Amino acid sequence: MTASRRTLLTAILAAGALEAVGCSGRVNRRSPPVGLDRARLAQGFAGLAERARPSAFDLGVMTLDTPAVWCADGTTWFPMRDLFMAPLAAAALAEVDAGRLRLNETLRVAPGDLSPPPSRVNRLFSPGDRPAFVDIPVADLIALAVQEGDNTAADSVMRRIGGPGAVTAWLQARGVQDMRIDRYAREVQVATSGLTSFRSEWKDDATWAAARGAVAPDQREAAMAAYLTDPRDTTTLPAILGFLAQLSNGALLSPSSTSLMLRLMSATTSGKSRLAAGLPAGASLAHKTGSSPTDLGLTPATCDVGLVTMANGRRFAVAAFLSGSTATEAHRDSVIADAARLAVSALI
Repeated sequence: MTASRRTLLTAILAAGALEAVGCSGRVNRRSPPVGLDRARLAQGFAGLAERARPSAFDLGVMTLDTPAVWCADGTTWFPMRDLFMAPLAAAALAEVDAGRLRLNETLRVAPGDLSPPPSRVNRLFSPGDRPAFVDIPVADLIALAVQEGDNTAADSVMRRIGGPGAVTAWLQARGVQDMRIDRYAREVQVATSGLTSFRSEWKDDATWAAARGAVAPDQREAAMAAYLTDPRDTTTLPAILGFLAQLSNGALLSPSSTSLMLRLMSATTSGKSRLAAGLPAGASLAHKTGSSPTDLGLTPATCDVGLVTMANGRRFAVAAFLSGSTATEAHRDSVIADAARLAVSALI
């Protein structure tokens, strides 16, 4: 992965953290611990990283009630997969706040607009009736993208607000520098599978899996390897933590849009065995996962990022990324769940 040449200070300051804290896996001996026990995090992370091998694993934690942030590695860029739908949704809600988009506005989706599954929108084009198009409210499309990782819904919203470049520009204008949204979900899915284009008849899980399976194994292998080294559609831990912190403190959106975004993230249907599984009773989680399909024994990307509110009121952001994993889904999820347990144990 390409290392960032930019300082991490922008993301840290944007999230309200002190410059002295830093975003590093190293323990800062010159200042007393504030909010996080960094030595505990560093020690616990070493064991998690060992369990994750040969996958690359990274973890970042930022407290929101005290100015503390810790990252095992703050410079590595990780593929986001459908995690990009969180900043996409935020950018769309910013358009709502600006009066350039309405939540009750309907977007027309035709068969040629479909993206690979998962997508509940795709199911509306069933073989029985084959509608020429469907009109879906923006609010529903945003909800499907955030809560279910619906690729067609996400791509429809992204087209409406100006495409990937508009989302990245919006992020950069708000100090989230090291986060790239370069392609539509449709493009990422096709490229990672070794295909050149997507056909609307591949709209369901079975036909999409068959299309991918028809590609020669060496081509699929090469496509996944290229995806893991591609700087496009990636982020760093400081960037995603900064995004989450700004979202949480209302710096990105209006109060009503912030509330809607957090409600949607709290109702995310995926990743129940990841961060959520590592949190104690009484804690709440607003999060977004990212997942790529496993093929030829390799899972290119698995991640979960979110905002945690503990029963006692403590609040923190946490992000965990795995890339290039050969482990089972259960094993990958357990590493991320234990990362959440480690973050909770490091709160001071």
